[in-house]
Amino acid sequence: MNVALLGGSFDPPHLAHQMICLYLLEAESFEQVWLLPCFRHAFGKTLAPFADRLTMCRHLARPFGGRVVVSEIERELPGGEGVNRTVDTVAALKAQNPSARFTFVVGSDIPAQAPAWKDFDRLRGMVEFLVLRRPGYDEELLGWSYAPVAMPDVSSTGVRERIRRNDSVRGLLPAAVASFIEEHKLYRT
Repeated sequence: MNVALLGGSFDPPHLAHQMICLYLLEAESFEQVWLLPCFRHAFGKTLAPFADRLTMCRHLARPFGGRVVVSEIERELPGGEGVNRTVDTVAALKAQNPSARFTFVVGSDIPAQAPAWKDFDRLRGMVEFLVLRRPGYDEELLGWSYAPVAMPDVSSTGVRERIRRNDSVRGLLPAAVASFIEEHKLYRT
């Protein structure tokens, strides 16, 4: 099975994430996209509860009828109470799914940062990478595979700021995610 791995905080998952899933399934011909919400942020960033982010990812994935899978792998890994690193997550996924072919999908801000990741050379030997273009990150680094299109300029940080200011997030979140945030009063303070 040919699987795209999309990791992140998903705090909250937004419409660009959903559009990325559609792009990966339809234009890049992956059989599935696996969303990998981080359990604890590697750089200590405060996040909404994992259970809430997991539920919002499931709302985002629902329209894809099983072609987008939400994984709890980062909570399930040994030491799940701590911080998981990408290389450990990918190693666990490969051990659990030996016949799957994984491609790790990142934004165009990542290639410059990735060599500082834990065991990056080992990770690079375990999976292929596909870089999705993001506004403001135009430089292409050698040795990376870039998608030919750019994704919309939507960020979870921007969405959270709009919610805190009580501004509209119409057009930035899938409807089910927006309803969940409203119902649970997330990101208000």
